[in-house]
Amino acid sequence: MTLTVYNTMTRQKEVFETIEPDVVRMYVCGVTPYSDAHVGHGLSAIVFDVIRRYLEWNGYTVLHAQNFTDIDDKIIARSASEDIDPLDLVNELIDRFKEEIGALNNLPATYYPRATEEVPYMIEMIKGLIERGFAYEVEGGDVNYAVNSFDEYGKLSHRKLEDLLAGARIEVDERKRHPMDFALWKAAKPGEPSWDSPWGPGRPGWHIECSVMARRHLGNRIDIHGGGADLIFPHHENEIAQSEAFSDARPFSRYWMHNGLLQLGGEKMSKSIGNLVNISEILDRGLQDAFRFYVLQTHYRHPLTYSDEGLDAARRGLDRLRSAMRDSEESQELASEDVAATIASARAQFFTSMDDDFNTPVAVSVLFDLARLANQSDGADKWAAQQAMLELAGILGLRITPVDSDDSSPGDAGPFVDLLVELRSELRAKREWELADTLRDRLTALGVTIEDTAAGSTWRRAR
Repeated sequence: MTLTVYNTMTRQKEVFETIEPDVVRMYVCGVTPYSDAHVGHGLSAIVFDVIRRYLEWNGYTVLHAQNFTDIDDKIIARSASEDIDPLDLVNELIDRFKEEIGALNNLPATYYPRATEEVPYMIEMIKGLIERGFAYEVEGGDVNYAVNSFDEYGKLSHRKLEDLLAGARIEVDERKRHPMDFALWKAAKPGEPSWDSPWGPGRPGWHIECSVMARRHLGNRIDIHGGGADLIFPHHENEIAQSEAFSDARPFSRYWMHNGLLQLGGEKMSKSIGNLVNISEILDRGLQDAFRFYVLQTHYRHPLTYSDEGLDAARRGLDRLRSAMRDSEESQELASEDVAATIASARAQFFTSMDDDFNTPVAVSVLFDLARLANQSDGADKWAAQQAMLELAGILGLRITPVDSDDSSPGDAGPFVDLLVELRSELRAKREWELADTLRDRLTALGVTIEDTAAGSTWRRAR
């Protein structure tokens, strides 16, 4: 089956073809490092990591760029309120982001461009847009993009300029030729970081940053541009207008791919709203692999509603896969004909689902089919099923290899674990659910799995 991907631009699935044979140029919008990364950032990172892994499994060389918007009003505001240097703030948060994203088993990007390191190239692009009649300088040292100058403005969001204007809340600025015109360059304000430019000291607007960084590291035309669905307008729409007006290389991106947003309690997770769960909280609980599994059980284009109950269900599901990998003994014999045929059918279903716009929920269901086969088999049949599980899980970046340990007891800690499990049972009996769950999560992080049954709670060392 041929790989197809959903293109936001055309609103349909298209056969995947690259500009250069066997090379994928993929740009994914990154974070603005003014506070800790949350699980919404983790979701997007996992989505595009799986896309990258599958493309690489298919033999492509993936050049993956993910930027950091390391100059922004929110960065300036926080550094001022805490009396710290903006550079020190962003360096600390960028390092933490890379560490946390890596803990979710995401591959590092090929390039991590930072806006502050690309400002001279942004100035050159802005000058080019002015010369070509797509941008104009206004009194005070700002430079705006003239949306009316780009005939196809709105083609990504599939809305006409007048419709976009009707639905937007825009501050009145008499210096603009059109209310939807957006800033390419902002004149410096007192106390803010700034760079010299032909229009005076200032800093770049948000949208021009990504156009320049994608072009600088991947070229005038790229294969995939990714990000959250909330970036379709205005950010990605404005990127297209800038990039295609500057270079005349069209389309700027062959495929526009957007992940659904992560929701909490039915509401979009957002720093401005304050309903955040930071990635660090997931890591502290030892649930990084469970979170990845959680994300992959929903198609990347659909919203994902986050809850502790959902994350716990994902942990239990991942434990089922890991349990099927226990008692693994290498066999030099071939699997039986029936088992070999079942494995071949499962593999075919896995790759068919992934070729269909990276349908990971179906791909994950195949892993459970193979887990059942492994549990029902022994000898060469069991080994073959387990090896198929390992291969397919690896394509998804899922870690299902069991931990080598003694099942009966984690060494001298066994009696203490017994005591903690007994304490948890007493907490549950008193309906002190939050404390009981905290105790369970801490034990899970230490490699101890608790199983609640009608006869009571038991534990085993995670494998």
